Amino acid sequence: MLATTALAASKGTLQLTTPAIVAGKQLPAGEYKVTWEGSGPAVEANIMQGKTLVAKVQAKIVELDRTPSMDAAVVRKSEDGSSTLNQIRFSGKKYALEVSDQSAARSADTGK
Repeated sequence: MLATTALAASKGTLQLTTPAIVAGKQLPAGEYKVTWEGSGPAVEANIMQGKTLVAKVQAKIVELDRTPSMDAAVVRKSEDGSSTLNQIRFSGKKYALEVSDQSAARSADTGK
């Protein structure tokens, strides 16, 4: 049921309050649109800024204990001080997209 619910709402907003590494690329703070395809739990998510694809990542739909009241980006701090996107939570949804560590090597440099 969780995957079906996620498929019905296959888009959301990502708000980065600080720069973060996503798919091996540093994204500046700002608002992004997130869309994903797949029946879950594994999906491919596209992160867009305006009409431009800035990152494509492998993600997993995970169930949350509580429904967040606002969109949230969960980042992990590295020893070098950089932040890496780990999870995207959506306001009013009881699931999140957990970004795969394996996606760090992938980016949207091709512009496709």
